[in-house]
Amino acid sequence: MTPSLTDLSLDQLSIDTLRLLAVDTVQKANSGHPGAPLGCSPIAYLLFHKLMKHNPANSKWADRDRFVLSNGHASALLYGVLYLCGYKVSLDDLMSFRQLHSITPGHPEAGETDGVEVTTGPLGQGFAMAVGLAMAEKHLGAVYNKPGFDVVDHHTYVLCGDGDLMEGVSHEAASLAGTLGLGKLIVLYDDNLISLDGPTELSFTEDVQKRFEAYHWQVLRVADGNDLEAIEKAIDEAKAETTKPTLICVRTVIGYGSPKAGTNKVHGEALGAADTAATKKFFGFPEDNSFYVPDDALANWRKAGEKGAADEAAWKKLFESYRAQFPDLAAEFERTQKGERKAGWEAAIPTYPVDKPVATRNAGGAIMNAIAGQVPELFGGAADLTASTKTIFKPGANFHVDPAGRNVFFGVREFAMCAAVNGMAKHGGLIPFGSTFFTFSDYAKPAIRLAALMQSHSLFVFTHDSIALGEDGPTHQPIEQLMMLRAVPHLTDFRPADANETAAAWRLAINRTGPSFFALTRQDVPVIDTTKTDVYAGVSKGAYALVESANPRVILIATGSEVWPAVDASKKLEAEGIATRVVSMPSWRIFDEQSAEYKASLLPVGVPKLAVEAGATLGWWKYVGTDGDVIGLDRFGASAPGPKVLAEFGFTADNIAARAKTLLKK
Repeated sequence: MTPSLTDLSLDQLSIDTLRLLAVDTVQKANSGHPGAPLGCSPIAYLLFHKLMKHNPANSKWADRDRFVLSNGHASALLYGVLYLCGYKVSLDDLMSFRQLHSITPGHPEAGETDGVEVTTGPLGQGFAMAVGLAMAEKHLGAVYNKPGFDVVDHHTYVLCGDGDLMEGVSHEAASLAGTLGLGKLIVLYDDNLISLDGPTELSFTEDVQKRFEAYHWQVLRVADGNDLEAIEKAIDEAKAETTKPTLICVRTVIGYGSPKAGTNKVHGEALGAADTAATKKFFGFPEDNSFYVPDDALANWRKAGEKGAADEAAWKKLFESYRAQFPDLAAEFERTQKGERKAGWEAAIPTYPVDKPVATRNAGGAIMNAIAGQVPELFGGAADLTASTKTIFKPGANFHVDPAGRNVFFGVREFAMCAAVNGMAKHGGLIPFGSTFFTFSDYAKPAIRLAALMQSHSLFVFTHDSIALGEDGPTHQPIEQLMMLRAVPHLTDFRPADANETAAAWRLAINRTGPSFFALTRQDVPVIDTTKTDVYAGVSKGAYALVESANPRVILIATGSEVWPAVDASKKLEAEGIATRVVSMPSWRIFDEQSAEYKASLLPVGVPKLAVEAGATLGWWKYVGTDGDVIGLDRFGASAPGPKVLAEFGFTADNIAARAKTLLKK
């Protein structure tokens, strides 16, 4: 017999209200995923209504628990929760799900919707970013907490599905989380045995429990996803385990209550009018009343706001006592949470003399260490390459051994590393970085893309930036990576020509609010004389004249290590009476932000332009024009000593000068 609303307990009424809000949300848009919300609403209700520490009136409270919907296609579930709890999401917002200019996009987007912590949808990345969130909590707690004053003390909760656990990035991230002993990370796995293509027996038959136990996780099981008592008991048990992350496998029924329950047909499309009505009938709700929210259910959900306000008030009282006893720490905590820099921190940045060449990777490492005391929120490491990328604080503790330590050994997990960096950045209180060889940015590209989409303050340090790395050969020599990442919206590129441009790039990257990447050399390169050139002013415009000549007949534009053969070529051209300007262009993104007047003054129309960069030529034509030329690489490199590889492919002063003269003959 179909229940009536009066027959339902308040808990059940509240859960079913969420379920059917999600159904109506997807149905009105005629687009979305109703299956997971129907199956997982009991989990969401328990977390947001009872167990999580969060305040809908202040979604940025520093010590809130974090929730990540890793299976972001279930966004209708999260949007319904946010509305019911009292975040800045209205019923009208649910009705405009997946529509232009809506704050309820198809997959959750941080910055678009109040209460959404990170952008999810690309499966597995939410899981990996949650590892970063938990890393940030553990580190900040070790730095700031004092006996009796746990001002950083919260959990990270994840809801994920089969698809998340199939993706390789979740394997990387789970292994890292187990190694790091992230005891405040709790993942609830929607174990419904169905994926988009059909039953998981078609593609996913591994023993998930044994896999996660091998990763040093605690693994718990809940046999019935509708059993609130069992789910709550499992979460309590997870919170009691402080040395390991926990995976709770919850057996749910996808599309529970709908005629398509338990099948892949309910995964990724609206139910349709008839099945929507049938689903409402199953739960005892009015069949012809869309977006129906019983008053009792809404009042019950809104109690989350009362609890959250009380929790935040208690934390604020604790923090005021903390401030009285530890004023310097409290001030630093508040500054870093606001994303502000310590006044005058730039004074710690070194300036390099011209007496000897320096590899920009070495300069980068030295700069990081020089500013470490002034930028204590700088935190990160490398994918098993700290000796090569130079991204290590000396002296500095290993985060795994001492959570207050700033050196993270990510292991050979490039994708998980960069996703975790994004999670740390979105947590607040840190400026995180990850590093590897530039060619391996390929492994991490999806995370770099999400950093740009979220505008997270994530830093990616890539070294061994060109064919000049030499003997490791084409597998390790980046060709297309610069253009690939330059094509990502809102991502700032830095390919500095020397140690002083590297210092300027670090200064800009720390002060900018969005993500940046560095492409740094393995080989030594000359150093720009800062007594003759204002390097910071030049880099802050993205491009500038490093070698100037009145009324230049030709302009050479170069980046990174190729600036130096361009400079040498200009000397040869000048010796032949050809006035030449050399433009160093360390950042396309920043140059493109400059005024039209500045760009025209640096690269005037009518003057032939030759670009020089040891990478793909694609894209350079917007600067050199169709009547210009590019010395680059539209093929892979070769295995040989770096100078010989560069010479083989034309990155010499003689070839640059010859190509410039050819341009003048056109």
